[in-house]
Amino acid sequence: MRSEVIVVLDAGQEYRTDTSGLTPMSSDEGRHWLDQQFISMDCEPLRASGKVLLADKLVVVARAARSRSGLFDNEQWRNSYAVAAQAVLSKPLIRVDVPAMSISY
Repeated sequence: MRSEVIVVLDAGQEYRTDTSGLTPMSSDEGRHWLDQQFISMDCEPLRASGKVLLADKLVVVARAARSRSGLFDNEQWRNSYAVAAQAVLSKPLIRVDVPAMSISY
């Protein structure tokens, strides 16, 4: 079974991470990692209500990482993002599309 996280940052800029050989995170570990990134990058909720869904958090963190020079080029950070994404969404194949602000499985 394919186990991959694809992040599209802009047209022509896509990162693919094969997670089959990486150490998985538990759902709680994934949430914690994602929360830390959300806070450290000063991310804002997408919804006016202030409610932050896990899928929204993944998109917002990817968008914030796009603006930080080379963060997705950092293999360790990119691997952690991919493993955390799979941990919180419980899906083996995830596509995060930042320009469309969407996630698909």
